[in-house]
Parts: sequence; structure tokens; C-alpha cells
Amino acid sequence: MADYIPVALRQLVTQRASGACEYCLIHQTFSIYSHEVDHATALKHGGRTVSENLVLACLPCNRHKGSDLTSIDPLTGEITPLFNPRSQSWAEHFQLDGGYILGLTAIGRTTLFLLKFNEPSRLQLRQTLAAQGLYPGLSF
Repeated sequence: MADYIPVALRQLVTQRASGACEYCLIHQTFSIYSHEVDHATALKHGGRTVSENLVLACLPCNRHKGSDLTSIDPLTGEITPLFNPRSQSWAEHFQLDGGYILGLTAIGRTTLFLLKFNEPSRLQLRQTLAAQGLYPGLSF
């Protein structure tokens, strides 16, 4: 069951992320659906509804992540933690090439694999926005 997140806390999370998904960097302006506030560590795993555990996520990233904390690194086959925007630097784990997101580390590879960052429709949107100078809109 989802935990109620007060409006002020939702606003803080959205402002802190400047309206962009903290996983794939797509801005709310360019998403069909509203971005959601995600628990980096899900409630069922002991995560709490506090600023330090909340992340702004686009609908595709949030749905693919679900309550997962780990997945399989597609390169090594090892169980690997997912990227956590609250405790890790995006630039340490990922690199942009146009709209294409590359995984630089096991965490990056595993996260982009599980969250399907480079699925064709998502990649096409980011490439179109990048060509117009609209992606990413911010430096992470």
C-alpha cells in the first residue's frame, strides 16, 4: 500500500529535481503523464516517507523500478544495486550520448537495463529533445 506523501513534501521533491526524472533526466514538460514521487527504498523494504528517501520519477522509470533495490548486471550476471539519486551521483554511473544513456558502472548498467532507459520510444523522444537542445535541461 502506498504511503501518503504530504503536498509540501511532494513539492520539495519536485523542486529539488527541477521537474526532471532523477533516473532518466526527462523533464516533466515532455512527459505525457505527470512525474511521480518514488521511494528510493520502498516502504516494504523499510524505506520511509522522508525527503532523503524520495525521488522524482517519470512514469516509465517508476513502473519499471517498482519496489526493486537490485537487478542483474547484464554484463557480469551479478546481482547489483540500482542507482539511488539520493545517495549517488548520476554522472558517476551514466553518460549521455545524444539521447542515448550509457551505463558507466555495474550500478549504471543494471539500472538502465531494469528501467529500460533506451527502449526505442523513450530513446526517440530523448534524441528529438537533445537535437533541439531540450534534453537534458539540467546538469546532474
